[in-house]
Amino acid sequence: MTTVKPTRTDRLRTLLAQDTCHAMPCCWDGLSAKMIAEAGYPFTFMSGFAVSASRIGAPDTGLISFGEMLDQGRNICAATSVPVLGDGDTGYGNAMNVRRTVQSYAQAGFAAIMIEDQVSPKRCGHTKGKRVVSRSEAVNRIKAAVDARNEGADIMILARTDARHSHGLDEAIWRAKAFRDAGADILFVEAPQSLEEMRQITSQIGGIHMANLIEDSVTPLLTTEELQEIGYKIAAYPLTVLSAAMNAIRANLDALKTGVYPRHSGMSFDELKRHVGFDAYYELEQRYDDKRED
Repeated sequence: MTTVKPTRTDRLRTLLAQDTCHAMPCCWDGLSAKMIAEAGYPFTFMSGFAVSASRIGAPDTGLISFGEMLDQGRNICAATSVPVLGDGDTGYGNAMNVRRTVQSYAQAGFAAIMIEDQVSPKRCGHTKGKRVVSRSEAVNRIKAAVDARNEGADIMILARTDARHSHGLDEAIWRAKAFRDAGADILFVEAPQSLEEMRQITSQIGGIHMANLIEDSVTPLLTTEELQEIGYKIAAYPLTVLSAAMNAIRANLDALKTGVYPRHSGMSFDELKRHVGFDAYYELEQRYDDKRED
């Protein structure tokens, strides 16, 4: 009897059914996704902020395109076996574009896609200048995403609202409830400003919730235990790893200016090769070595 292997989406659903809040460092390329998985995290998220910064050297203000995000996502999903959630921004157009975006992300290997209710071009959720579309347009985006899922796309729908910034918490809660009723699998109210607001979000809406934790921003930096206690299932860290990597790059560049090589500041060459995959490559290569003796 043939055993059907669970898909990444199946595995993500199983993880989110557990009675815990999962820490989720976010990635921006194949290497960062591999390292997050190797560190033992059960899933990761392709951060739009981080991809825009690393791929095109530009801020997360809608400058990066659907095609660039999709291409980056294919590489990330190919580099690791853990479930990857993907930033689908606004869906890159109207409801029909949302459908195509969801279908394309599923084909690329993502286990979930985030669709938000900002106007296009969108902004990073913790920066100024955010605006959201009307209630009806916001809900229709999620309906289109859910339809694409129900019609064969093997992917979960993560519905995000940024309405807290411009319309207040009550509006954000209304939208998240409407997204839940439309069939979204995971709910994300961006940028609550206090512990009490976070409690209101989970208690009034229900369902599976994600918290977005950015250092020096408006949302309280709670522990995963505290987040679990108030009803969150995912603690996303979109910039923690990227920020650490950028800080290390800057420190090494500054040190090199002095003419002194910054020894002991990074990984050994052996560690570096292992993380990139040289050791695994050499081991596999031995299978096809026609010079070895049988």
